[in-house]
Amino acid sequence: MPHINAQQPLAGIKVLDFSTLLPGPLATLILAEAGAEVIKIERPGRGDEMRSYEPKFGVDSVNFAMLNRGKKSIAIDLKDAKARESLLPLIKEADVVLEQFRPGVMDRLGLGYDALNAINPRIIYCAITGYGQTGPRAEVAAHDINYVAESGMLSLAAGEDGAPIVPPALIADIGGGTYPAVINILLALRARDSSGKGCKLDIAMGDNLFTFLYWAMGNGLAAGEWPKPGGELVTGGSPRFFVYRTRDDKFIAAAPLEQKFWENFCDAIELDANFRDDAKDATATKRAVAKRLREKTAAQWQVIFAGKDLCCCVVASMQEALNDAHFKARGVFSRKVTVDGKSVIALPVPVADVFRNTQTEAGYPALGSDNKIINKNN
Repeated sequence: MPHINAQQPLAGIKVLDFSTLLPGPLATLILAEAGAEVIKIERPGRGDEMRSYEPKFGVDSVNFAMLNRGKKSIAIDLKDAKARESLLPLIKEADVVLEQFRPGVMDRLGLGYDALNAINPRIIYCAITGYGQTGPRAEVAAHDINYVAESGMLSLAAGEDGAPIVPPALIADIGGGTYPAVINILLALRARDSSGKGCKLDIAMGDNLFTFLYWAMGNGLAAGEWPKPGGELVTGGSPRFFVYRTRDDKFIAAAPLEQKFWENFCDAIELDANFRDDAKDATATKRAVAKRLREKTAAQWQVIFAGKDLCCCVVASMQEALNDAHFKARGVFSRKVTVDGKSVIALPVPVADVFRNTQTEAGYPALGSDNKIINKNN
């Protein structure tokens, strides 16, 4: 048995996870890393859709392995009444149920909040959807980029041709779904400590994107200055927050926003004095900075920037980032997912080490590997 950190705050918490793909499984991964027992409820035969993705790591995809490290798996047909009945003992014991179906699906299966609350009034029921349980779009099918588009976020960053740029991260899934789900589950557990009662959590990925847009909302609502695509301080409109190309076709991420950093930056690149006051003509300053940075290689600029306070760095590839000495020293990649004697870096999650299991290696569940749990109860 693995050694459990005595401080794991979610030790003894049981989570039934009916979700698939990314938002829900990542949320329950975070809970599992903090000590919760997470049991995935999957369909027989195929299981979570993520299992079938490429590339493979063992029988299933590496994506699935990373998102479901340390969990258990039960494979049952939720359309079968007898199979659903086999879950009753687990439902009576569960602290948290998390699902990601369209609104009403769990109700039709007899597994909605009202039904589960009648069996276990302490249960915390978390439903993650794109648009929430109510509202005109509640039943609309969509994915991450759709929520980002409809929140107004996608319009803010634009390429040279003015077209919105596809974000490099699944912002709605993680920032709008996973993290709010975890936050509210923890709040609900804390509230239950005093009330003794659970609750239903309606987590809408689209709703939660507006948190990221605080500055854009503030500019528009308070000053009537609605953001221009690619034209604002943090979207490419300022020379102080921009990505510049180097002589060897690599890139510098420059963010000398504050005046002291800007002055240090201008000195380091020996920017012509005529362009240092970027308030006069931001576009002209940006062009002048771009010309200077294009004159040297990324490695040369790295040497010039070293030891100076100017908030600039070379854009790293994913492979370079995974081998970065700083992240390694911090232990970011110290945990592993293992299968059949092979291992890959476990997905880093924002749970402090003091709250995590001291065992650094763990596998992921084979489909239905823990069906013995319900077979024992029936």
